[in-house]
Amino acid sequence: MQLFLDTASVNEIRTMWEVGILDGVTTNPTLVAKEGRKFEEVLREVCALGVPSVSAEVVATDTEGMLREGRHLREIHPAIYVKVPMTAPGLKATKILAKEGTRVNMTLVFSANQALLAAKVGAAYVSPFIGRLDDQGELGMDLIRDIVQIYRNYSFATKVLVASVRHPVHVLEAAKIGADIVTMPYSVMEKLVQHPLTDIGLARFLKDWEKVPKG
Repeated sequence: MQLFLDTASVNEIRTMWEVGILDGVTTNPTLVAKEGRKFEEVLREVCALGVPSVSAEVVATDTEGMLREGRHLREIHPAIYVKVPMTAPGLKATKILAKEGTRVNMTLVFSANQALLAAKVGAAYVSPFIGRLDDQGELGMDLIRDIVQIYRNYSFATKVLVASVRHPVHVLEAAKIGADIVTMPYSVMEKLVQHPLTDIGLARFLKDWEKVPKG
């Protein structure tokens, strides 16, 4: 399973890229606004690190606007995937962009039927938002199970990118189900590395090492 960071912070991306566990990045207008930097400037910096998959979202809501923005985004760098919202205009734009060779990440997906449609129009990724479903009293992971099963039934090439991840258990559950990708905040990726028993064990080893005769 691939691990993506859901951020527009170049510092966060660089840190995890250097650790060696990062496979890609997803961004959205909210994340970019938090950084207070120009959108394209951030994208170019991230792509320059060598990150092979960087999702950048269109903000237009009509098909022609999505096509215009999507075509511009794909020219920035070969690593760019164009994020398009799950709407009727978005489906139309995705089909056209996919035929042109643009890799589309269909976002804001909340049902298996929506995921089915995204695959049918050629989306490279589909992004179901599990945390937001959990917030509404639904089980977001049930949606991931349904999508994975449907895609396997019909051998769709679209990859399941689990989004709106809130904690490490979401990552674990997605991996057990067989999702292709999980994108998460920096704080969640940090927690994947950490365990209190690791810290305790390391401290004990170092303390014992101090007792070993030197020289």
